[in-house]
Amino acid sequence: MRTEIMSKLLGIIGYPLGHSVSPAFQQAALDYCGVDARYEAWETPPEGVPQRVQWLRSPEVLGANVTVPHKEAVLPLLEGLSETARRIGAVNTIVNRAGRLEGHNTDVAGFMRALREEGGFDPQGKLVLILGAGGAAKAVAFGLAVAGVARMTIANRTVGRAQELAAAVEAVPQVRAVALTPEALTGDPPWDLIVNTTTLGMAGSPGEGESPLAEAQVPPGALVYDIVYNPKVTPLLATARRAGAHTLGGLPMLVYQGAEAFRLWTGLEAPVEVMFAAARRALWST
Repeated sequence: MRTEIMSKLLGIIGYPLGHSVSPAFQQAALDYCGVDARYEAWETPPEGVPQRVQWLRSPEVLGANVTVPHKEAVLPLLEGLSETARRIGAVNTIVNRAGRLEGHNTDVAGFMRALREEGGFDPQGKLVLILGAGGAAKAVAFGLAVAGVARMTIANRTVGRAQELAAAVEAVPQVRAVALTPEALTGDPPWDLIVNTTTLGMAGSPGEGESPLAEAQVPPGALVYDIVYNPKVTPLLATARRAGAHTLGGLPMLVYQGAEAFRLWTGLEAPVEVMFAAARRALWST
């Protein structure tokens, strides 16, 4: 049944966007549900973010997804924030409510659902290493802190940012911030879960083809979760498999967070299987 939403626009804001399959699976969901809207890729350099966000207030725009490197930059440009987005300090979904822009963070729900349903992993009481300290890392750390992890190490090239994130998840019994270097990542007991939130290894990025960890740094039996979804097997996941670890790619998180964003924009339940199928087709064609 066709909804009342007609001839609307949605899109994703980021820089660069050559890797994104969000337009493919979001458009498939819109078409399946009979929503007359187009989902587009709006590649936006940092200096263009204020103008792009202002344009989102247009009556024809339902909202947007926000990806690297803009998840934090959009915060002061919005009128409202969900409680989750406010606590995390990062936005990945913007909803246009008659010219008033609301920021949400669906990364937390997407990450945790994929971790539990696709990774079969219960984080309570576990030892976790998070690589990166940007907007995605904030969502990951927040979700894992609420889930009750026992120990968390946050490794980032800029240690100051890792320290800020560590301070924000002080509810974790043991949390520390270190540099993302082999020397700094010594001394911890073997991690149960390693999550990569950096862009290292992402297709089309400056770090394409790189792994943030060497094989010797990956404990056999750990779950290595790379939220990068393109390529399907990232350098880190290939490294982890050689080390005897379990692996989980970023596609489930992408689709699950996108499904929650779809619900916020349209008020409809997202056709998750349709979204997964479209995302996989888009990835396999690259």
